[in-house]
Amino acid sequence: MTDFLQRATEMEQALLAVDRLGAEEIIHRLAASPAIEVVERVVVPAMERIGNGWEAGSVALSQVYMSARICEELVTLLEPGPEGFRNPQPRMAITVLDDYHMLGKRIIHSVLRAAGYEVADYGRTVIADLVGRVAEDGIEVLLISTLMLRSALEIMDLRRQLQERGLTVVIVVGGAPFRFDDDLWKEVGADATAAGAKDLLPLMKRITEERR
Repeated sequence: MTDFLQRATEMEQALLAVDRLGAEEIIHRLAASPAIEVVERVVVPAMERIGNGWEAGSVALSQVYMSARICEELVTLLEPGPEGFRNPQPRMAITVLDDYHMLGKRIIHSVLRAAGYEVADYGRTVIADLVGRVAEDGIEVLLISTLMLRSALEIMDLRRQLQERGLTVVIVVGGAPFRFDDDLWKEVGADATAAGAKDLLPLMKRITEERR
């Protein structure tokens, strides 16, 4: 029987060392296991531990970012591909709302793709454009990253405009304003918040299962 716990530990160590070849070798050794099992029992636990390490201050932000990028690449080696890991998935998108700080979004996007989620990257958007894109693409789950409080407060207007168009969208928010104020996500009309990979992956799993 495959020792997924040991493999997850080995994956975590390889990722923290930015050892892409070592991480790829772990994936190859698990070739006989179903892809979804490799992702959920090896890749995701490794990324969750790294996220926990960042929260505890023992892992650098650069390590989180590089780990996610490596996993994102490795997931493409598995079959049937990211779109087949959780089927069906809700249509998801991620954006930075009226801010120019993109690093947080890039990290979250990579973490989600590494965990097998297909997420459209909208880059930086403003509400006027975002509402139209959400409607056109049929987005069901929208992840929003903000750096400034001003941008975070705009989510109230976004929620109002989505409701006026009859769009039911799960809004997940993150970024500095929501870390400083634990209740801000509720005040702006979001459905959930996540401080990082530690909270995000379990949250996305729950949202995905609820919308099946």
